[in-house]
Amino acid sequence: MRIENSFIPVEGVGETTEQKLWRNGITHWNEFERGIVGETTSERIASFIDTARTRLDAGDSRFFDDIFPSSHQWRLYENFHDDACFFDIETTGLSQTNNKVTTVSIHQSGETRTFVNDAAPGVGEPLTSDVIQETISTAPLLVTFNGKRFDVPFLETAFDISIDAPHIDLMYPCRQLGLSGGLKQIEQDIGIGRDQPDITGRDAVRLWRQYESGDEDALSTLVSYNRDDTVNLRTLMEHVSNTLHEDVFASVCQS
Repeated sequence: MRIENSFIPVEGVGETTEQKLWRNGITHWNEFERGIVGETTSERIASFIDTARTRLDAGDSRFFDDIFPSSHQWRLYENFHDDACFFDIETTGLSQTNNKVTTVSIHQSGETRTFVNDAAPGVGEPLTSDVIQETISTAPLLVTFNGKRFDVPFLETAFDISIDAPHIDLMYPCRQLGLSGGLKQIEQDIGIGRDQPDITGRDAVRLWRQYESGDEDALSTLVSYNRDDTVNLRTLMEHVSNTLHEDVFASVCQS
């Protein structure tokens, strides 16, 4: 499912009208013809397509993030997946004001980088506000799990920055698919493996404390765990995007 297959951002076009267009063979902006829907809606669709083509050619992911209904923002992924920024953070606790960020891993353009607070030589890169601004804040699309409620506000508080890039929080489309629980549980449910399946978020706190006490191996384990979280987000995003695509078009075929 690509943005160009979508008509749902148009005022007055809900899922029913969009599916009507698809059933009549209009599954792409290039195929749009007036007459399938009323004159007013047709005018709105034509105007939307003209504007949207220009914004898509310009790579303006924010435009589409603003106009797509939240339950359909997953459709942005196929257009921006090459430069999408998958990221996950680890912290010393849940309080944004009393705890600190320990590691941030970012997977983008096939490369995974890890930034470490008080980075030890040879383990990750130094974690600074400039790094977050340059990597996360400027991405055309962010992909996280529970990042809207946790990762993003935590980073904003910890580094006194603002992160307002377009953002797919996979927790919500996973719920649309009936996948509940945390990231690790959902990974298990759909068959995504990891090198250290027994480590949890609580262990991540413990590992940082061990590192602060002089255990360099604990930091290496923490970084590996954080990197797995981030890389697996891409696999999960692919699963979610493909499955929701199939579900959307299955509903058209059955109607």
